[in-house]
Amino acid sequence: MTARVVVVAGPSGSGKSRLAARLGLPVLRLDDFYKDGSDPTLPRIVEGPNAGIADWDHPDSWLREDALAALRDLCAHGAADVPVYEIAQDGRCGWHRLDLHGGALVVAEGIFAQEVVAPLRDEGLLALAVCVRRPASVTFWLRLARDLRERRKPPLVLVRRGLALARAQRSVVAEAAAAGCTPMSPAQALSAVRALRTPA
Repeated sequence: MTARVVVVAGPSGSGKSRLAARLGLPVLRLDDFYKDGSDPTLPRIVEGPNAGIADWDHPDSWLREDALAALRDLCAHGAADVPVYEIAQDGRCGWHRLDLHGGALVVAEGIFAQEVVAPLRDEGLLALAVCVRRPASVTFWLRLARDLRERRKPPLVLVRRGLALARAQRSVVAEAAAAGCTPMSPAQALSAVRALRTPA
């Protein structure tokens, strides 16, 4: 084993990617392990205004075991080939080599990040697990601005999805905490990881 994992979970739009970028560590984007939009096993929303579209907020919409395999490779060998996923294209568009360059930590961030906490902890690969949280209203507007800027989906779909996510945010944070993540603001999480990197 050459490295351990800092897991950054949290609701969509809570600032996980921004926090991960500020940590100055290699980052594995767990959202790159989404299933392709054409995958017949992709879960669908069955009721409400978004009925019929892919349920990208359901854990079955991503490949948990593939993500864990990549994390194990990174911890054991210091490098791994990982996918690149384009949400606007509903699928993978390539691969890239993620190299830790001898580092002792790698960040794993994404909306399903809490799903990898237990196996990483059981295998001795977990360094820290946090759940980034902000007020639901702040998260809603930050997420909407990002999704519109990146043209992820049609605007009406983004607004409807954003409202549904805002209503569910409290339960998302509670589920992450139950899975072993410590809820923190982005500033608190940044301090916690910096403390982890500072020798005692």
